Amino acid sequence: MPEMKISSLGTGSATSTNRAHTAMVYDCDDGTRLLIDTSSGNSVARGGVALGIPVEGFDKVLLSHHHPDHLSGLMFVQFSRARARLDAPPLDIYLTRQSLEWVVKMCNSTYLNVAEVDEKGAKNSDGRQVMRWTVVEPGEQINLGPTTTASCFDADHISGAVGWRVDSGGMSVVFSGDTRFNPELVKAAEGARLLIHEAYRTDEEREFANDQGHSTGGDAGRAAAQAGVAQLVLTHLDSEFDADPQPL
Repeated sequence: MPEMKISSLGTGSATSTNRAHTAMVYDCDDGTRLLIDTSSGNSVARGGVALGIPVEGFDKVLLSHHHPDHLSGLMFVQFSRARARLDAPPLDIYLTRQSLEWVVKMCNSTYLNVAEVDEKGAKNSDGRQVMRWTVVEPGEQINLGPTTTASCFDADHISGAVGWRVDSGGMSVVFSGDTRFNPELVKAAEGARLLIHEAYRTDEEREFANDQGHSTGGDAGRAAAQAGVAQLVLTHLDSEFDADPQPL
């Protein structure tokens, strides 16, 4: 039976004070390693070291959207990776057109190991390409490894936000991204073994969650049930659910 090891490097919402922001690692059955979102600051490096997953081991990143709790750690990931692997190929970033616009702005504003950036990628001051962009459209399948593919689907959050389905060797994992309850996600998750779904608030606070572009724990459960997935994991939790997530 195919296997995929999933390591959480951050499971907190943007306002969480006790959890790192969103980032996950998929180690696929064919040897492909994927970083899903990049958290903020150096959380990917700190969480990865604790789990034996060094930053220099990443070659492919899938981004869900441009909010800084999912994106801003990218600069530290590419910087640490480039310093540790002087002969490494560019870090491949898969993202939507809207997210790319914000990545370019971020590169131009921080200059962290980036001296030149355009719609193809980013180079450092030595002229070495340290990042390479691949713009994706919802429903488009991309090949990431011998038996690993991925496709994104629209999320109900902000313009250009997506979730991701990754298939590897017959196993499928779906990440919701940030989203309200989303019929597109339900369709994308059909037949998947695992759904990783955000859960910002309880059903009693659905209106507040929806106003922020987020789901409730009940929304996650309903999506999992409608898609018929085998397992559901909640993520993007706010601080009040750290000690006891059971109310979700």
